[in-house]
Amino acid sequence: MFGLHIIDVAVIVIYLLGITIAGLWASRKARDFGGFFMGNRSFGKFFMLMHAFGTGTHTDQAVSVAGASYRLGFAGIWYQYLNLFLTPFYWIVAPLLRRMRCLTTADFFVERYGKSLGIFYTLSGLVIFAFTMGLMLLGTGKTASAITNGAISSEVAIGIMTVLFLSYGLVGGLPAAIITDFIQGLFIIVLSFLLVPYVLVEAGGFTELHRVLPPEMFSLLAPGDPPEGYDRITVFYIFIIVVNGLVGTIAAPHHMAIGGAGKTEYEVRFGFTYGNMVKRFCTVAWTLIGVACIAIYPGLDDPEHAWGLATRQLLPVGLIGVMLASMIAGVMSSCDSFMVDGAALFVENIYRPYINPDATESHLLNVGRIVGVLVVGAGLYIGIHSESVIYILVLSWSLSAFFGIAVWGGVIWRRCNSWGAWAGVLTAIGLWTLSRFHWEWELQYQFVLYLTGGFLAMIVVSLLTPPQDKAQLDRFYTVLHTPVGEEHKLREAGIKVVLE
Repeated sequence: MFGLHIIDVAVIVIYLLGITIAGLWASRKARDFGGFFMGNRSFGKFFMLMHAFGTGTHTDQAVSVAGASYRLGFAGIWYQYLNLFLTPFYWIVAPLLRRMRCLTTADFFVERYGKSLGIFYTLSGLVIFAFTMGLMLLGTGKTASAITNGAISSEVAIGIMTVLFLSYGLVGGLPAAIITDFIQGLFIIVLSFLLVPYVLVEAGGFTELHRVLPPEMFSLLAPGDPPEGYDRITVFYIFIIVVNGLVGTIAAPHHMAIGGAGKTEYEVRFGFTYGNMVKRFCTVAWTLIGVACIAIYPGLDDPEHAWGLATRQLLPVGLIGVMLASMIAGVMSSCDSFMVDGAALFVENIYRPYINPDATESHLLNVGRIVGVLVVGAGLYIGIHSESVIYILVLSWSLSAFFGIAVWGGVIWRRCNSWGAWAGVLTAIGLWTLSRFHWEWELQYQFVLYLTGGFLAMIVVSLLTPPQDKAQLDRFYTVLHTPVGEEHKLREAGIKVVLE
């Protein structure tokens, strides 16, 4: 049935029914605006851990890292280890996000710089969500097709997954996403390690791998001529993508929900840091699978099919179903969150303030659901019409970094103003466009150019233009410097707090 044994089909059906029921059950927490979009900031540390892990870890990452490792050897790990050295830094960033007390990342731009940059970020954030969902759906669809030997096409697999996460995400909002992430996160861990013993046995173990593969496949660097679509992995490359990740991570549009749904700063800090730490261990397993597949399946035209081939040919009946269920969990755990976060961006930062300020909460929720479907539809289009997971992955690295320049400027430097923030973001976008599409520079040099140019433009323009309104700055920094749990100080200062 669909290229699978009936036992595997049964495993998948049981999982899908269970996760849908769990998501619908969680919808009781999403009866108002704050509940639907932020879960009323009511989740504890272990739910936040699995939410951070589930939202930030998806099937396309396993597929792309395994594919990159098939081409580059162990150096392929850097396509997800770009944030390895940032993991301790999340301990600092997470409470910062919670203290902002914003519903969306665009709220930060409105509070710090004004409405115009908030609108621009909102529109860009919707594009980021669409590209990211397209990336996830493409990677999972490719692998599902390979596992079923083409009996289920990539397009059909993408369509099935989309219908399923929409079924509970549109009803349950962020609470449904967080509660299902707790279950789906466990499946993602299973996905990561299930294949490892089977591919190592099939390849003859590490001794045989060292015998049949060239030594450079076991290096964390790949400085030679890379295959088409991949990069030279050098020490400089690793350093630059880490810096780019440091700039961009705070501006990722879904991180405000990851950093804002916890009860206190500690819950968010614990979840953000340790959720990403779990991902680091999973990434090692993805790399091992890709390297082992070099010996098992030499000469693959599309390295991103390696995972699916190994699953179909090496796993016994029953475990194939577990793998497919885990893969579906990986994409659903992120897409449901991104759909809700994208809807929140539009409703909170465009629809409510500019289109219908007097809308009721039920009306806003319905608009959010419609927008969520539209964002998912855009992601579907991107996923179906794209060929390379790696290409979209690398593109996504840059999108958040453009706005990260303005976020860090706004948090660290009081003199930074809206003119400088606009200059930094637009300069970074312009330099990236030139270096990528016109000059065709290598990725690390693109990063150096647009980060350097963006920060310099922000600083120079801020110094040459009038400073931001003092009252606006005082309000912003008062909120940022007031710990969670001490909101009475803000109320005494006449500052209204959204969803304490």
